[in-house]
This record gives sequence, C-alpha cells and structure tokens, in this order.
Amino acid sequence: MNIHQNARLTPLRREEMALSVIAGRLSKANAARTYGVSAKIVARWVERFKAGGRAGMTDRSSRPKVMPRMAEQAVADRIVALRRQRWTGRHIARQVGVSPATVSRVLKRAGLSRLKDIEPAEPVRRYERDHPGEMIHIDIKKLGRFERVGHRITGDRTGQSNSRGVGWEFVHVAIDDASRIAFSQILPDYRKESAVAFLAAALAYYASLGVTVTRVMTDNGSCYRSKAFAKACRTLGLRHVTTRPYTPKTNGKAERFIQTALREWAYAVAYPSSQHRAAELPVWLHRYNWHRPHSSLKSKPPISRLGQTADNLLRLHI
Repeated sequence: MNIHQNARLTPLRREEMALSVIAGRLSKANAARTYGVSAKIVARWVERFKAGGRAGMTDRSSRPKVMPRMAEQAVADRIVALRRQRWTGRHIARQVGVSPATVSRVLKRAGLSRLKDIEPAEPVRRYERDHPGEMIHIDIKKLGRFERVGHRITGDRTGQSNSRGVGWEFVHVAIDDASRIAFSQILPDYRKESAVAFLAAALAYYASLGVTVTRVMTDNGSCYRSKAFAKACRTLGLRHVTTRPYTPKTNGKAERFIQTALREWAYAVAYPSSQHRAAELPVWLHRYNWHRPHSSLKSKPPISRLGQTADNLLRLHI
C-alpha cells in the first residue's frame, strides 16, 4: 500500500486511535484533536476496527463494486477471441454489437491492442562456444569528440557546436564468445583500413593470453564487406561470419558489451574532454576482463574462463 505523503494516519496510527476510543481512554472528539483528523474519520476507523480488526486498518480499493458500462465477461471473451483471429477493432465492434471504444478498452486490458501482440514471442536462442577463440564478435560504436563537459551535465549549450575538436571517434570492440574477454580501441573512422588494423590488434591481444582465434563474426557494414577485410581474414586463417541483415541480436554479445561500456565507461564520469575518456578505456577494460563479476559466468571475471594457474595469472596480470 502506498501512503500519501501528506497522510495523517498510517495503518498503525489508525489502529492506535481506534483502540484508544474503544478502550475509553479518549472520546471521539478528543481523539480527533489528538490525531489531527475529524470526528467523522475517527468514527470510520473505529467501526472498521470493530468489523475487521487490524486487517480493517488498510486502505480499501477505490474500484467501484458496480460498473454498469463495463462489458460483460462473455462479451470481453468474444472480443478477445475475434482479435486473436486478427480482426480489426471496428470489425469486432460491428460483429459483437458494442462501440469501438469498448473494444479498445477490452483489448488494452488483454494486452492485444497491437497486432504484433497477437504473434507468439520468438523463443530466445542462446548459444556459447565451447572454447575461447572459437569465435570473436566485432562491432563499432560511434562517439562524439568534445573539449569540455557536455550540456547534458552542465545544461549550457552555449558554443557547444563551435567548440574545438567537434567530430566523431569510433570505438572498435571485440569480445570472445566463450570467455567474454574483451578488447577495444578508439580509431578515427570505421573504414576498411581501421577495421583491418583493429582485427590484427585484437588477434595479437588474444594471442598474448594464449588464445588462438579461428572465427570472427561481424555485421554487414561496408568495412567488413570490403575485399581488404576478406583478404585479412584469409591471411590470418579466420573464417568470417556475418550477421543476419537488420538483426542486431545475431551479434548480441558485442551489442551487450557496447551497452556495458557506455554505461560503465563512456558515460560513467563527466570527463573534461574526449581525450580523458579515451585514456580511461584501457583502465576500464582491465577491470572488465580481470576483476568485474560477469553475470553469464556465475559472477566470475572473464579471465577465469581461460583456466589459468596462479603463476600464469601473475604473469599476465600487468
């Protein structure tokens, strides 16, 4: 139960007031002055306590007992049944003999206002590779450059569009499907040259952890469909897999990592400039890979999936 912020009586105070009157310690008039309410309110709670005890001290529903204009259950069931056959609201109203507004209210209560609500939800298909390196997911996130704290924090838009350094920088991310170990770099663009350079850097990083990458998944961006990227994959011995068009969830692990990075790194602090934000990325990545509990890994950090010994952890933890 939600008590109004200006309410004078809580259920406990109502019970206390009612008992004081029933026990004869206070008259209804004195109780009204003591508790700051009217004598009528005192009488109401006394009667409710006599009828229902402590349970009667809670607020009752404001829903009316009788709603003459509400559609009968049989009519509502008929409306829902026709809607599940993909009938329109006006067609249902004419068939059942009620107003379109009544059909709208019934469908809203049933959660069937939109046609897409009629379709059964597509089952979630989760997968995870057995071994680190079997597949890495790669994606790009565009972030604005800035030379001072933005207007979202300061509220001052003066000179925002004319400040020096306005433009974009591109955060290239890679995450291993099995271990969730991530790697990221900020590059000046998302062209094929940057995509190839990032791929090589990502493979070098995973190799430093003893992980050999054999497959890479990307979306259908132009840099990933380029001949240069295809050649790089062949040279590096990688199988290149692309996502289904217009289906970001196919590359869901990279999409989810980007959300986490934005929340915990890019937008976590009011950075003085984008340079300060970029300098913080390696620090946050280290925390993500080595220390941050991951919900998909039973609250263990991604590095735990490599099965490193204590000596190896000390050697790699730099």
